[in-house]
Amino acid sequence: MSDVKKVVLAYSGGLDTSVIVKWLQETYDCEVVTFTADIGQGEEVEPAREKAKALGVKEIYIEDLREEFVRDYVYPMFRANTIYEGEYLLGTSIARPLIAKRLIEIANETGADAISHGATGKGNDQVRFELGAYALKPGVKVIAPWREWDLTSRETLMNYCEQHDIPVDFSKSKKKSPYSMDANLLHISYEGGILEDPWAEAEEDMWRWSVSPETAPDQPTYIDLTFEKGDIVAIDGETLKPHDVLAKLNKLGGDNGIGRLDIVENRYVGMKSRGCYETPGGTIMLRAHRAIESLTLDREAAHLKDELMPKYAEVIYNGYWWSPERRMLQAAIDETQTFVNGVVRMKLYKGNAIVAGRKSEQSLFDESIATFEDDAGAYNQKDAEGFIKLNALRLRIAASKGRNAG
Repeated sequence: MSDVKKVVLAYSGGLDTSVIVKWLQETYDCEVVTFTADIGQGEEVEPAREKAKALGVKEIYIEDLREEFVRDYVYPMFRANTIYEGEYLLGTSIARPLIAKRLIEIANETGADAISHGATGKGNDQVRFELGAYALKPGVKVIAPWREWDLTSRETLMNYCEQHDIPVDFSKSKKKSPYSMDANLLHISYEGGILEDPWAEAEEDMWRWSVSPETAPDQPTYIDLTFEKGDIVAIDGETLKPHDVLAKLNKLGGDNGIGRLDIVENRYVGMKSRGCYETPGGTIMLRAHRAIESLTLDREAAHLKDELMPKYAEVIYNGYWWSPERRMLQAAIDETQTFVNGVVRMKLYKGNAIVAGRKSEQSLFDESIATFEDDAGAYNQKDAEGFIKLNALRLRIAASKGRNAG
């Protein structure tokens, strides 16, 4: 007899998680609570309610978390200019801590003994979900069916549905994508299919959010992005909530062929994985944020941020959002954003997000000093001689002792 009486499942309403509902009920003889989050994946989440009811689920949570997702997770991450391994904007990674948090909160509200998810034993998401869960509820039991059952393919899942009278008309009614996809307001990812061959070019009809740069408009689109403390608060003067900012930038970026990425990344579990990503709004945000920082951040603070960023990215990618090191890094990053205020003008053109201008009342750019024209004595060029000689002192001493660099 299982000691698990109630489980909260991260439920999408798709084939895998529908099978998991029935499998949990049978394997653990337990009640299942489903949790479906709308984080901007672009698909209607309400149908998950009827699918869960058909599986005998009595407690069903369906929540719109778009604003919280962008405000409390995406925006803090972008203050750090975060990219993993030089390219990946962490669209999947940053959604997992929010889902883990709500799974634990719902478990506490409903008196559940365990949580469950549909992540496989080969991927990063199992790590992210579970690290988050354990950080927030140390004694929670986590059930990961893909690490326990013997259902190893779509065919075996479909057979399980037929044997257990699980309604799957919703999965048969449309053509199955050859790719494993994950979407939220920040990005959509593609894995599997022909992408498992790193030499094979992604098919054009795979992309969902963006036109190809070749077919993008011949005229550029200009937008003005207003920043307050490192976050975009308005587009072309219109004040918007964070999730509306990202949604609008996704549309503008996608229309101009911006945000496509094809990479081979190193998963935390040890293997390399080839994936394609569409992150149109995030690509614009990153470029614009670096532009306003270039105007408003002190040099050494900016350089230190750049040194910290790879570690911060690794922390998020590996699932340690709720760790003390992430909070420590976040505090340092947020401190740097006090004066990151102003407007950046972006030019969107055929796959490129181009900085066309930037301005700020907190700008550290002093035209009277930087000018190539007469600076009226604002900068004494003779001062540079002593600066150079002092910095060269150790090099000159070493050279005088025969330690020539050559």
